[in-house]
Amino acid sequence: MCKTEDRYRRGGFTLIEVLLVVAILGILAAVVVVNVGGRREQAMVEATRTSISALSGAVDLYEVDTGRYPTGLESLVQDDGAPNWSGPYIKGGLQGDPWGTAFAYKKRAEGGYEIRSAGPDMAMGTEDDITSF
Repeated sequence: MCKTEDRYRRGGFTLIEVLLVVAILGILAAVVVVNVGGRREQAMVEATRTSISALSGAVDLYEVDTGRYPTGLESLVQDDGAPNWSGPYIKGGLQGDPWGTAFAYKKRAEGGYEIRSAGPDMAMGTEDDITSF
């Protein structure tokens, strides 16, 4: 009978052991959150650059088909009356950047175009804007 009682006494965890494991898990969770949180902004910037690159490709296809650059990004989704329009050039419609701001498109006077995202501060014309060039 003593052997059975000894076996039950040794089989569990003490309160101190459980608290120690919980504390270690809390520290690890805090480290992971800090490391992942810092990379979120960087991932959003990279996603924006990828979106701008895809939009640039669609604008270039539009130009090849019609012989001119579109007047706005909407022309990539809806027929604007340009000859030889064979869109839509973007599937799923126009999406904004990861911060929820619409992309800005502007034809340049010297030829070409610029696609711009407002970036993390969501204000156009600031130093954190992300552009196609």
